[in-house]
Amino acid sequence: MILYISPIPTAFIQRDIEMLSPTFRIVHLNFTANPYLLPFFFVIQFLQLMILLPFTKKYLCFFAGYHTIIPVFLGRLFNKEVIIECGGTDAMHLPKIDYGNYRKEWLKKATVYSFKNCSLILPVSHSLVKSTYTYDAESPRLQGLLHLIPDLKTEIQVVYNGFDDQFWTDDQRKKSPFSFVTVATGISKKNRALVKGIDLVLELAKVFPSYSFTIIGDENFQTTLPNVTVMQSLSQKKIREVYRVSQFYLQLSYSEGFPNALAEAMLCGCVPIGSDVGEIAKIIGETGFILPKKDFSLLHSLVSKLHQIDLEILRINAVLRVKENFNYTLRKEKLIAILK
Repeated sequence: MILYISPIPTAFIQRDIEMLSPTFRIVHLNFTANPYLLPFFFVIQFLQLMILLPFTKKYLCFFAGYHTIIPVFLGRLFNKEVIIECGGTDAMHLPKIDYGNYRKEWLKKATVYSFKNCSLILPVSHSLVKSTYTYDAESPRLQGLLHLIPDLKTEIQVVYNGFDDQFWTDDQRKKSPFSFVTVATGISKKNRALVKGIDLVLELAKVFPSYSFTIIGDENFQTTLPNVTVMQSLSQKKIREVYRVSQFYLQLSYSEGFPNALAEAMLCGCVPIGSDVGEIAKIIGETGFILPKKDFSLLHSLVSKLHQIDLEILRINAVLRVKENFNYTLRKEKLIAILK
C-alpha cells in the first residue's frame, strides 16, 4: 500500500491518484492548510499513520511542509521510502508577495527537515531545483531547492506534469474573439491574487474594455469591471467548455512551478500568454507569448498587437506542443517505475 499525503485536495492530486490506482493500492490522507488546526491534525495524522504502518510500503507526499514531518520521521524510523513531489511553494521564497514556505520560521524548518530526510524528491519542473528569478527585480534572484537549501543531498528527479489529450481537446468550434480566461483559486486573499497575476488581468480589462475576461476558481473574488466574469470552481468538464470558446489563456503568475491549467487550456486550443516564471516559457514555447518582466506597459504592448498575429496557427501549435512534450502517459510511466 502507498499512502498519498497532501495538505489539501486538488484536481492535480486527484489526477495522480487516478493515474496510480490501477497499479498500486493508494490510500489518500489529507492534512490541513489552516494553521489553527495544526495541533489537532498532527495528532490525527500520527494516529492514522501508526494504524496504517504495518500495511504501508511507501509514503508519497505532494509538497513539503507541516504535513510531511511525521511521514518523513516514521519513514526513517521504520525504513520506509518517503517520496515528496515538489510543486512550487515549497521551493520558492518571494517575501514581497508573502509567498513560499521559507517566509515563516517553523514552516521553513518543516520544509527543510522534510526535504533533507526524505528518500527522493520529484519536482514538477527544473526551475524548482535551481533557477534565477528575473520577473521582478525586487524579489530574491536565487530560487529553487538547491539555492534555498544549499546543503541538500537528497536525490532529485524531475518529472513533468502530464495531461490527458483525450479529455482536454479542441473541438474546433469558433472562438469568441479576444476572449481571455484564467483559472486561479483562493484569489479573494490578496497575496494569492498577486501570486496568480490577477492584478495584471484586471489592468488589462480596464485598458481593453471591448475584450472579455473570465476568472475561474473563486466566487468570493469581487470586481466591478463589466467585462470581467468571475466564476466559482467548476468541474473539469465545465472548465473544458470555457476553454473551448475562449481565444486566449492568461498565466500571468508571479510564481509557478508547472501550471496545470495552462497546459490543459492549450490542449483546448487557447493561445497562451504567460509570465516568464517557472516552467511557463518552456510549456508555451513558440506557440504563444511570454511577458519577460512584471511590467504592465510590456503586457499592454503585447496584447495590443494580437490582432496582427495568425492566431489559428498558434491555436493548432499550442495543442501539438502539449501533446508532444507533456503527455499523460509519459508521467504515468515514470511515476509507476519510480514507485515500483
